[in-house]
Amino acid sequence: MGKLKLSDRQLYALLEAVKLGEEVKPSQSAKRKAFSKYKIEGWENSKLTGIFYSIQRRLGLIDEIIEELVGVSPLILDPWLRAALRVALDVAVFRDPNEKTLQHLKGLAQFLSKKTHPFVGYYYYDILPRVLEYVPVIDSEEKGLKWDYLFPEWFIARMKKMLGDEAEELLKSLNETLPTSIRVNRLKASVEEVEAYLERKNVRFERSERVDTVLRILDPFNPEWLFNKGFALAQEEAAAVASLVLAPEPGETVVDLAAAPGGKTAHMAELMKNEGKIYAFDVDSARIKRMKEVLKRTGVEIAETIKADGRKAPEVLGEEIADRVMLDAPCTSDGTIAKNPELRWRLREKNIPKVVALQRELIESAWRLLKPGGRLLYSTCSMLPEENEEVVKWFLERHDDTRLLPINGPYDPGFLEGTMRAWPHRQGTIGFFYALIEKEK
Repeated sequence: MGKLKLSDRQLYALLEAVKLGEEVKPSQSAKRKAFSKYKIEGWENSKLTGIFYSIQRRLGLIDEIIEELVGVSPLILDPWLRAALRVALDVAVFRDPNEKTLQHLKGLAQFLSKKTHPFVGYYYYDILPRVLEYVPVIDSEEKGLKWDYLFPEWFIARMKKMLGDEAEELLKSLNETLPTSIRVNRLKASVEEVEAYLERKNVRFERSERVDTVLRILDPFNPEWLFNKGFALAQEEAAAVASLVLAPEPGETVVDLAAAPGGKTAHMAELMKNEGKIYAFDVDSARIKRMKEVLKRTGVEIAETIKADGRKAPEVLGEEIADRVMLDAPCTSDGTIAKNPELRWRLREKNIPKVVALQRELIESAWRLLKPGGRLLYSTCSMLPEENEEVVKWFLERHDDTRLLPINGPYDPGFLEGTMRAWPHRQGTIGFFYALIEKEK
């Protein structure tokens, strides 16, 4: 590999994408916006996309270095300066830039002066030599793994405790980019029709072995047209499995307690052949708006969206009204890091108990909604046992009218008999947990 060559324009695009990535979620939307402004296309796009995502993956590490060099948390710096230092550190410390690229890094000082304030440009110019000379000190195994795999040390320790030697495989797989997965919406199209469309576009794809309506797209391709027509939705295989495990039937009453952006609601409506009723709860107005668009596009007729906290659902709907309840609970979402690389540095060990408290309240609310004989699916996209098996155990101990129904595949048994887990490194999807609970008659 030759030395890294970046032009001024490419550095400006990266800098704006990194800055925008703080305000716009998911970060890929920020990247698209900044790259189109600077007309970054074709091979140039793939090269810069790789650099952008590696900055997101290394964010916590890069910010630690900035703090070491500057003496204050990067979060209190001017946002343009913060973004410029992040880009400069990634290029200078983790890559091998050529002489011209180093000159262009210096040139960012003028760009900053124009964008924000001349003082910011001077300050950047002043600190850049220390950035270019930085060498890390790695003095512990955890720190070594942190540099190798780019995760907070507490998270690495947790995964090692849970998986032993296998933990490194998991950390490695969380650093790989997952292909785009889409789920065909059978209310509007057949899998064969969508596959034929992709073939016409010369896009390589594979059908999931575990969910026959999920396709993985193996080439850079934007499936926007399929989404707009409602023929398909963006959904990971492990997320699609949740609705299949709950298996709602036509004519039933179903409650989805944390429903936005609506992928599972739409999937359940499809499984129910648009017969019956789904009440889809969420607290966030923006997410509800998106969910309504998704449901409209996919031709879902039986879902009613309700803007309310899922914990209030029994007051809104009454008790024992549902045949099935889907509780895909809010969680730390660490199972989705391959999809959201910047998330890893927002994970805080001290936040876990807060999340667990909310999950416990929601599962209690779900139980009150369920008819005798009804079924509840408790799922998360977290891999931490406290948010998964521990919540289910706590719940089962509190209620004597419960039965954990064993889930036999398509993934691996969880750490509590009868539950199931999808692992990124074993199944090539996001991390996911499932527990199916029945209310005894």
